[in-house]
Amino acid sequence: MTPADIGYASLRQQAEWIRTKALSPVEILEAHLQRVQNINPSLKAVVTLADGSRERARQAEAALMRSESWGPLHGVPFTAKDCFDTAGVRTTRGSRLFENRIPSRDATAVARLKQAGGILLGKTNLPEFALWSETSNEVFGQTVNPWNAERTAGGSSGGEAAAVAAGLSPLGIGTDLGGSNRLPSHYCGVVGFKPTQGRIPITGQFPGVMGRHLHVGPLTRTVRDAALALSLLAGPDGRDPYAVPVPAPDRAPWDAPLPPLKIGFFSEGPFAPVAKAIQEIVTRAAASLEELGCRVQPVALEGWKRSKPIEMVMKLLVAEAAHYFEPVVAGRKDRLAPSVQRLLDTPPPAIAEYVAALAGCEQLRVDLMRRFSTHDLLLLPAAPVTAHPHDAVCLDVDGQTVPAVHAASVTPAFGMTGSPAISVPFGMSPDGMPIGVQLVARHFEEGTLLRAAAALESTASLKTRRPPL
Repeated sequence: MTPADIGYASLRQQAEWIRTKALSPVEILEAHLQRVQNINPSLKAVVTLADGSRERARQAEAALMRSESWGPLHGVPFTAKDCFDTAGVRTTRGSRLFENRIPSRDATAVARLKQAGGILLGKTNLPEFALWSETSNEVFGQTVNPWNAERTAGGSSGGEAAAVAAGLSPLGIGTDLGGSNRLPSHYCGVVGFKPTQGRIPITGQFPGVMGRHLHVGPLTRTVRDAALALSLLAGPDGRDPYAVPVPAPDRAPWDAPLPPLKIGFFSEGPFAPVAKAIQEIVTRAAASLEELGCRVQPVALEGWKRSKPIEMVMKLLVAEAAHYFEPVVAGRKDRLAPSVQRLLDTPPPAIAEYVAALAGCEQLRVDLMRRFSTHDLLLLPAAPVTAHPHDAVCLDVDGQTVPAVHAASVTPAFGMTGSPAISVPFGMSPDGMPIGVQLVARHFEEGTLLRAAAALESTASLKTRRPPL
């Protein structure tokens, strides 16, 4: 079995190989390390390797020989976005201000994957402070898209999405506020999952700005892998004030037949313009769900055209980031990346604008609750475009020129509502870039969301496609 065969295997498959002793933890770790050595120099997805991973793999192998099990991920490697604290492993937050920082304690998400038997392989790239839609920083440089090096991997979890897509890691943990898991996953052709806000503690990740809207979630190659990760990551830790004591859904139903769900969908809706290739993929996904026995109906969110969720998010972020980062960057602002400097130099909104943005976010929640009173799920694009060229200022959407920020126009709404949402790879564009579709559910109904996503994934035509690396 080649390193590529191992690297592109699912999380569950790798765990099964170890459990049945078809492959050892050492063999699986070495396969991933070899791929990092061969592929990562041009990709720049993994930025720091974890010291001690080889020793931990040997310990996992010895435990297996004694018939001991550390948990569902016994001996399986994983990666973490470089905003998560990792004990004894450099955690830069993508910033020159923290480029030599070594935490003494793991973030809750990292600790829980270790407790489940996982082995930290390394840290992945992000924009400075996870505050930009492209993954590039002054410490490690720019992550490229595994499908086309001229295209972005997205942000801010672009390093994780690229690593999982390239077979460098079977599981990454990222963060999502305005789409930081889902958008890079759409660009790179992997599964990006954002559980309900508060489902997974944010303890030990940075920054905490707008923490009431921040989500931690997995990036994987399959929906069932994301479901497994959720079962290991969910639950309050007694330290995150936003974490909720709601039991995780039972894992068994995630593999059960899909019930006849009522699903509302739109291929463009209030986020126009959306590329025709993406609209076609979303429409094809709707037809697949109908064939699976769901009742799929077109819906409209007309009020969202006026509210423009991305503008609300930016107003809140500009106002709150300036206050949050003032003590962090004081006297060192000249060492920040240009993207962060621009954000912090943006004049804050007037108090009336800030309050209006808060009210607008509350209205999004109300609108979505009304929609979910008649529908179980929403199906819509993950983004209006596929991965665009690096550092784009404007985008061409089928001949229509729009600002680059339009690429992130879809995902922020569901970060503000806190709704569970997932991006599932479902097709390819004519120029060979992945296209994901997005499913959204009611709060804490991840079981329904994951079952539908897994069923949809089973009908996709690109399950075995790999980037041209």
